Amino acid sequence: MEIFGIPIQAFLGQLLLGLVNGSFYAMLSLGLAVIFGLLGIVNFAHGALYMMGAYAAWLLQEKWGLGYWFALVLAPLAVGFIGVIAERTLLKRLYSLDPLYGLLLTFGLALIAEGVFRDQFGVSGQQYQVPELLQGATDLGFMVLPNYRAWVVFASLAICLSTWFLIERTRLGSYLRAGTENPKLVQAFGVNVPLMVMLTYAGGAGLAAMAGVLAAPIIQITPLMGSNLIIVVFAVVVIGGMGSILGSILTGLSLGIIEGLTKVFYPEASNVVVFVIMAIVLVIRPAGLFGKEK
Repeated sequence: MEIFGIPIQAFLGQLLLGLVNGSFYAMLSLGLAVIFGLLGIVNFAHGALYMMGAYAAWLLQEKWGLGYWFALVLAPLAVGFIGVIAERTLLKRLYSLDPLYGLLLTFGLALIAEGVFRDQFGVSGQQYQVPELLQGATDLGFMVLPNYRAWVVFASLAICLSTWFLIERTRLGSYLRAGTENPKLVQAFGVNVPLMVMLTYAGGAGLAAMAGVLAAPIIQITPLMGSNLIIVVFAVVVIGGMGSILGSILTGLSLGIIEGLTKVFYPEASNVVVFVIMAIVLVIRPAGLFGKEK
């Protein structure tokens, strides 16, 4: 059986690959959108945090014998703590300034992190085993579905939708949004705004680290894995709308699928299709598909 002259197995395989990549795009762009939307910081260190999450999972296994399921909890907490230190010592000084200063600072932090990890681990990369529970594949009849890739899609969707619900539909989320728009008024009601801001950045860093843990078993862990991905993720955020949480989730998933299908029909364009879409969206709607026009 064929679809547009292409064997259905190849078509569905690329569709699944695009959905997996889109899941990572969604998680990473979600963390960027949370940090920018609530703090106004263009966090260029997000790719480095993603890389640190993957390395944290690898170190937990190699040094302490703690497997994948422990890493899903401990790695985001560890990287989130690093985010707390960065926010309290450096980023908090930039909230009243132009976002360009935050971009430059976080870009510098990303270069420092990459340099440290390259010095410690080299550039050849590390391998991380798929957890035993998720090894193998399921035969669906029309295609063979790798169990771990199915888990990545499910876990990413669950995390993204939970984060959206927390920020958009709960009282804590309303405090976060109000605290970034009018911190003095919110503090007058007894809300600890600096603590909320700190936890927001830590949460965004934790999301990036969790994406790194999810990615570790299916890619090679290298110090440059974040920098290779962050440009595409920024394009996703721009297309969805800077600061739009729902826009980041939907756009990340959609662009991953579009990129995967492009590899089927026109492989030469698969590396640039996201940026072509970004250019078209910026011409038609500069605020992004889900962003608010000023």
